[in-house]
Amino acid sequence: MAVSWYRWQGDTLRLALRVQPRAREDAFGEPLGEELRVRIKAPPVDGKANARLLAFLARSCAVPKGRVRLLSGAQGRSKVVAIEAPVVLPPPLADSRTGSRDTG
Repeated sequence: MAVSWYRWQGDTLRLALRVQPRAREDAFGEPLGEELRVRIKAPPVDGKANARLLAFLARSCAVPKGRVRLLSGAQGRSKVVAIEAPVVLPPPLADSRTGSRDTG
């Protein structure tokens, strides 16, 4: 069974996330259907949660912040994020045995 919350497009990783703001710590959670839960400490005010999410993903994947982009979901909890050429795969991704990879 393919994992539906992430997909490769060339060397860019696309993640479908369900973000929980105001969490105790920044952390990856469990997959929730077609989304991966991510807990973020920042409140969902003035873009703070989005900024912290992108910084957390950049740290987790060992890439500069400029290589992490929010593609959709700026105003909601469901978001799609692109990470260009991640150096490290964080545990939820590294633990997944399958996923879809687009070659084009």
